[in-house]
Amino acid sequence: MEIANVFTVIAFVFCALVLLVLIITVINLYFIDQRQKQHPVLRNYPVVGRARYFLETIGPELRQYLFNNDNEGKPLSREQYEHIVKKAKYKRDVIGFGSKRDFEEAGYYIRNSMFPKITEELKMDRETKVTTNRYLLVKEPLFTRRKEHFEQDESIAYLLDDSDAIVIGRNVKQPFIVKGQIGMSAMSYGSLGERAVTALSEGLGMAKGTWMNTGEGGLSEYHLKGGVDIIMQIGPGLFGVRDKAGNFSWDALLEKSKIPEIKAFELKLAQGAKTRGGHIDAEKVTEEIAKIRMVEPFKSIDSPNRFIEFTNFPSLFDFVERIREHTGKPVGIKVVIGSRHEADELAKQMELTGKGPDFITVDGGEGGTGATYQELADSVGLPIKSALPLLDHALLQHGVRDRVKIIASGKLFSPDRVAVALAMGADLVNIARGFMITVGCIQALKCHSNACPVGVTTTDPFLQKGLVIDEKKHRTANYVIAMREGLFRLAAAAGLDSPVHFRSEHVVYKDEKGKTWSLEDIYQMIVKEDVAK
Repeated sequence: MEIANVFTVIAFVFCALVLLVLIITVINLYFIDQRQKQHPVLRNYPVVGRARYFLETIGPELRQYLFNNDNEGKPLSREQYEHIVKKAKYKRDVIGFGSKRDFEEAGYYIRNSMFPKITEELKMDRETKVTTNRYLLVKEPLFTRRKEHFEQDESIAYLLDDSDAIVIGRNVKQPFIVKGQIGMSAMSYGSLGERAVTALSEGLGMAKGTWMNTGEGGLSEYHLKGGVDIIMQIGPGLFGVRDKAGNFSWDALLEKSKIPEIKAFELKLAQGAKTRGGHIDAEKVTEEIAKIRMVEPFKSIDSPNRFIEFTNFPSLFDFVERIREHTGKPVGIKVVIGSRHEADELAKQMELTGKGPDFITVDGGEGGTGATYQELADSVGLPIKSALPLLDHALLQHGVRDRVKIIASGKLFSPDRVAVALAMGADLVNIARGFMITVGCIQALKCHSNACPVGVTTTDPFLQKGLVIDEKKHRTANYVIAMREGLFRLAAAAGLDSPVHFRSEHVVYKDEKGKTWSLEDIYQMIVKEDVAK
């Protein structure tokens, strides 16, 4: 028999076997589907009905990349996502032809000045410079990979002038001095993997003038990699500052306070996306994370809804005072505002007791999270644009606003959003998801599953291999610098020499009918309407 005939016979036999296997598989699936009791579709349409579940599984990806328009995606649209990526990759975010914003919709606008500030008139630190790597786009063909390469780029850091530096805890032994108004919101090691935390630490350290918040998961060695200023958060679970029995440890707190990178402590009373104790799934609780948090490995962690160390504002303030005296560093609280009454009570007690935090982080209900329950994320806690005026107004009314700095958070990932928050009363701004995107997040929405496909919100060593620290740290630094540059650009357009001067008169609100309102009008409406309720 000729060799060609031999190959023909082999090929025929192989194809016959493959066909036979397929037929047997289909018949087997047919009877399995027909007999199962869980899915009516499969009982009525065996095998064929599986197409429905396949399409359902890949539906989020299809909508994200094919069917949603640029402004439809949630939690961040493709347009918003790409602006963050462009700042991080290219250190610029220039668009052509025109804005994609729907100007018929209601929204906030920066009030431009007839006589804006020129670059030379801006009041900033022009001495501090930062060298990072950014991508230079060479060519973007349709059917082949885009051509781009890393290039070294040096720019000023766009930090505040020394005279405008923001001092947290002015009367504390070791005040926290900040020269940039944008920092990283609380994200715990464990919720994020070690590579993500390291890349963020090193990138923020390169950018200078910013900070990172540890989240309630405790301080890890990865937070310290970049030498960046750190706000150490303490949640009700007391991770990182407790003894083996789970009680608050003043010795552990003192030990942490001696670490030079730690500039302040923050007591987490609540978080916008989960007004409850934090949660981390068992598969994320590695032995290392368990050691840092002083819990059992590979068991889910749910910290309590609140601290047992205090039950009201006076006892909270006493606890704050004791931490401040014990560490010599500023102490803040992280809250979610639910009503004017809540904000008023906080400010009233600060006035009555003469005590209170050095800063208040107010988290909007639209904030993100690694894992929470849908009903909490969707419906508990006011959004940041309602919460900020209530808190700022209450503090002003009770004469304690000058004692405390406000840090705002809640989808403030672009310079214009930051400017509006500053005009509404914030001194500083925290960002979480924007920074996650700088280290590779693609909004796969798998943060709670330990199956993040790009290695950001996972402790899985295999998945983390995709995250290259030496590349992503530059993106983090570029994003911070581009954000600060954009903020100065907006200040100049508003006739201000520095973004620290944003006030309510610099922002207007346009409703659906085209009528404009000053931010002060909106501010008063929010406060008065809440009083009426």
